[in-house]
Amino acid sequence: MGSFRQKHPIILGLFILTGIFFLFLGGISLLISSFVSQGTKTDIFSKKDGVGIIELKGLIVSSEQVLRHLTEFRNSPNVKSIILRIDSPGGAVGASQEIYQEVKRTNSVKPVVASMGSMGASGGFYAALGADTIMANPGTMTGSIGVIIKFPNLEGLFEKIGYRSEVIKSGPLKDVGASNRPMNEEERNLMQDLIDNVYNQFVRDIAAARSMPEETIYKLADGRVYTGEQALEVGLIDSLGNFTDAITLAADLGGLDSKDPQLIYPKVDRKFSLLNLLTNAEQSLVENFVPLYPVLSFEWTGVQ
Repeated sequence: MGSFRQKHPIILGLFILTGIFFLFLGGISLLISSFVSQGTKTDIFSKKDGVGIIELKGLIVSSEQVLRHLTEFRNSPNVKSIILRIDSPGGAVGASQEIYQEVKRTNSVKPVVASMGSMGASGGFYAALGADTIMANPGTMTGSIGVIIKFPNLEGLFEKIGYRSEVIKSGPLKDVGASNRPMNEEERNLMQDLIDNVYNQFVRDIAAARSMPEETIYKLADGRVYTGEQALEVGLIDSLGNFTDAITLAADLGGLDSKDPQLIYPKVDRKFSLLNLLTNAEQSLVENFVPLYPVLSFEWTGVQ
């Protein structure tokens, strides 16, 4: 060993550093695993009947997890009613519509209560429309009914740095919204037609869900934000109340004891891995920062 150490000091040093690195990584893994297990809500798929709790938080960029949880609770005989707890400024059109449709499907099987926390705006409000009852706090930010898409115009910046691009495309509208030039009239008309079509879909679904004429919804759907009190006055929500009030209501609707109902949360994977950590970090970045590419979205762009 002494001979090897003298002849190959660099290799030996690398082995030692590698060992230290893996020991450190293992310690960090155990620490985070312990933290996750202590800080995560208990997964309760017990035999006792109760109210299912599904959370919809942050920017809506994907619907898969919420759809999976809705399906689990819809098929579980122990879940008698469901609360969709919303704290979201909205997000992608397709994902918001998918959640709305699945909430509506689930509500036809067992009652769903949409409970809005600080915010349930735009796509967050859209998702709530499928519920049996929509509840918000008096100061909840909601409404913001509309559709938006943004294209960055970096033409001036590109000129300053000397950047140029050559585009080869199959049709005149293939690079709509290109960041190296202004949008022409034909492109702007095309995008406006697209926005208007999705906006009309939004209005139709609100009118159907709230049993209100489309003409009334169009007057309310100019993109403005409503407080919970204002939304109640114009008929966009059903009642005012906090999360505890939503639990009481959901328990009553599900035929449960409303004084102390069992709360059932979706199953979560407690197994910690570096891959899970990196995946969750990436998802967090996506949810908390505006995407770098244009996304057609139901989103309130005000102060959050």
